Amino acid sequence: RLPQAIVVGVKKGGTRAVLEFIRVHPDVRALGTEPHFFDRNYDRGLEWYRSLMPRTLDSQITVEKTPSYFVTKEAPRRIFNMSRDTKLIVVVRNPVTRAISDYTQTLSKKPDIPTFEGLSFRNRSLGLVDTSWNAIRIGMYAVHLESWLQYFPLSQIHFVSGEKLITDPAGEMGKVQDFLGIKRVITDKHFYFNKTKGFPCLKKSESSGLPRCLGKSKGRTHVQIDPEVIEQLRDFYRPYNIKFYETVGQDFRWE
Repeated sequence: RLPQAIVVGVKKGGTRAVLEFIRVHPDVRALGTEPHFFDRNYDRGLEWYRSLMPRTLDSQITVEKTPSYFVTKEAPRRIFNMSRDTKLIVVVRNPVTRAISDYTQTLSKKPDIPTFEGLSFRNRSLGLVDTSWNAIRIGMYAVHLESWLQYFPLSQIHFVSGEKLITDPAGEMGKVQDFLGIKRVITDKHFYFNKTKGFPCLKKSESSGLPRCLGKSKGRTHVQIDPEVIEQLRDFYRPYNIKFYETVGQDFRWE
């Protein structure tokens, strides 16, 4: 079946963790890969999209995740056209940390890219941030959210704190289960904290009785960034963060 819930964002926010944690639930079936249907593959049609989905029982919910949907202009309208009842999950984290994490990931694939500082600013001495750089743009959550609110009410969008997902995974996943309308099956018993990764891991995964941590690409050590640059970016994001908190009625305490 077509998904009833989609993790639509954001990149480097904790979307993979949410997907891996929620698929432990017996009433959830999730697609493991990102189909990128509503951004890159839309012309392949809904039947193609449906064919990718895992088979479900009547009692189960189908979930997929593609974090780039959140920043794709056409995605809200396209998802709405598929089903106006789709539940949307957005995993957000401090936009400055998110940008550094995003840069760290790109750097691991393309070691010769310019410095983080160089990409972040059009003019650093004037404090002009380059909002055309994707790593910066994604964190302007309030701006992207506006496109979604043209099609979906806030009651159909659930925001997960990427920070709390690390410090209190059971608490955050409890709220996700409530939002999806399923029983709170995933609890503290499912998690242990992995000190080397600095992340919570599942005690046992869906497919085997073995503990499951997220892959090597998660929990990378971030590039060291000049504290002044971080301060400038904090100042830049502050008004966007405040607007975001006000819109969603939730303070993520990034200030």
